Amino acid sequence: MFTGIIEEIGSVKHIQPGAQSMTLTIAASVVLTDVSIGDSIAVNGVCLTVKSFTKNQFAADVMPETITSTSLRQLTSGSAVNLERALAANGRLGGHFVTGHVDGVATIRDKRTVDNALYIRLSLPEGYGQYLVHKGSIALDGTSLTIFEVKDTDITISLIPHSQEMTVIAKKNIGETVNFECDMLAKYVENMLQKRQDNGQTLSKDFLQQHGFM
Repeated sequence: MFTGIIEEIGSVKHIQPGAQSMTLTIAASVVLTDVSIGDSIAVNGVCLTVKSFTKNQFAADVMPETITSTSLRQLTSGSAVNLERALAANGRLGGHFVTGHVDGVATIRDKRTVDNALYIRLSLPEGYGQYLVHKGSIALDGTSLTIFEVKDTDITISLIPHSQEMTVIAKKNIGETVNFECDMLAKYVENMLQKRQDNGQTLSKDFLQQHGFM
């Protein structure tokens, strides 16, 4: 589990391709201060497991499904990546709950500067519109962000100066892609509602209280 608060920008040092997989070696510093084999580190929002490390880099395997469904397949040597360690039980939840299980890839459609903010409009694939809520949360390349405009499956987010400096999305160009993960609460609610509908049940106050929504 992650928070979507990026700790540092790392750099891809080496990519070892497999038949349908790959191993990434990433230069870093902050996320390696207390690292152990088997730890989880989110790389552009994708939860990866540390298989080896030194004082200034770590390696992680990327399985075929992850390559197919995320933008990690577009990385090259030298690519900048967002990095975040898994949330410690005593840590602050500064963003929102991010699982590191990416839903898909969104495309940047427009970028514009308004005073000190950078507005970015992105298009998500069809089928995710029900998870997009005005003022709701979304993780883009692992960064916890607030949606301030929704039009079908297009969203607009705004980056403050700190996020512009500390994350990779501000440095990407129109036409480039980012990993997205919708708020998992919306997906759980949808799943429960669908199961109740299939069973001929309706949503009630008691149901919401029973499942912790009230």
